[in-house]
Amino acid sequence: MRQFFSKITSFILAFLVLLSTLSFAVDKHYCGDFLVDVSFTGEAQVCGLKMENTSLTKKKNCCKDEVHKFDGQDELQNHKVENITFKNEQFLTAFIILFKGLNIENNADHDFYKDFSPPDIPLNYQILYQYFLI
Repeated sequence: MRQFFSKITSFILAFLVLLSTLSFAVDKHYCGDFLVDVSFTGEAQVCGLKMENTSLTKKKNCCKDEVHKFDGQDELQNHKVENITFKNEQFLTAFIILFKGLNIENNADHDFYKDFSPPDIPLNYQILYQYFLI
């Protein structure tokens, strides 16, 4: 069971590293105030409305494109422990000893209390004190 949980945990951590390094872009095309197309893989399709800028009509183009970029981590940091101090060494030693001590299984084959009989009572106190439950 413990092996199963450690495999699941390692899979989840590997998946989180993959997601943190992933980067993508979302391309959106608006026509006026309305969202016409959204694309995650390339450029969004245009709606086909183009207003020409002529000298008689000075109207602006009603369409606009937005690109949202989500950048992932580019560099993963590898930490190296160069200086191991005496304090760190003591902590690591204590941690390893305690961690190994938590995983001890009891494989005792002796069942001392399996056929345990109660002790002999030399006097019958119920009769001696005339105390009976009704």
